[in-house]
Amino acid sequence: MRGCWVMAGITFREAARKKILWTALLAGLGFLLLFGLALHFQMKDFDARSTAPFIRYEVLSSMLMIGLYVVDLLAVVMTILTSVDTISGEINSGTIHAIATKPVPRWQILLGKWVGFVGMIAAFVALTFGGTIAVAYGLSGVAPENPVHGALLVFLECLLVLSATLMFGTWFSTLTNGVIVLGLHGLAFMGGWLEQMSGFTESPRLVAVGIFTSLVMPSESIWRRAAFEMQTPLAGSLPFSPFANVSIPSGAMIGYAGFYLFVAFVIAIYHFGRRDL
Repeated sequence: MRGCWVMAGITFREAARKKILWTALLAGLGFLLLFGLALHFQMKDFDARSTAPFIRYEVLSSMLMIGLYVVDLLAVVMTILTSVDTISGEINSGTIHAIATKPVPRWQILLGKWVGFVGMIAAFVALTFGGTIAVAYGLSGVAPENPVHGALLVFLECLLVLSATLMFGTWFSTLTNGVIVLGLHGLAFMGGWLEQMSGFTESPRLVAVGIFTSLVMPSESIWRRAAFEMQTPLAGSLPFSPFANVSIPSGAMIGYAGFYLFVAFVIAIYHFGRRDL
């Protein structure tokens, strides 16, 4: 396993050398600054209008959920952008020959890269997710329900996308890989909202479309489960909220997402080990 840890370190240092790591952290800090400014101005407006405490709490809770939703989207996109070139790009440029010819099994190379990216994703999610909650609590006193459950589910969503990106990277070029993974996440995004709308329109066909897209790519289902875990029962019952509890992914769907992640990673290792470099 020594080769695995060496590759994880190389992946981490490579991301820092290419300034991928620092630009991702700067983007996260920029988001936190904007979110904090928005909350600050909203609190000033509430004070000037003497808004009722119940309305203040519901509005601030909604702003926090929107902020966490943006964190989720940022984390997924950052995961794809930072890892999309790691296998396909090195194969196309021939850089992989300098690594794969050494006495390190190919599965350790892929596992090491996966571990390196997992470390970067964990740092990004901890900074942005934890930072958003800290800013919201510090400025307004509002905090989500079950924040640890929510953070772990967002982290699981990123690991799922990472495994899919590495899997397609063993088959396709960097550009094609990026189009496929972003397209799949876009499909899951649309399917998730269609399923959410089905709760309002009571359309069984929308439910079927949403479930089908969740099976093809379950990333959005993980976020909707995270939103359910983090909202208060009252906020989740409000029909006008975009995160209303009208279509909640079950524990079985989260288990399916974990199985999807595992299968994608095993396929990536299998195909990378057999591919002619």
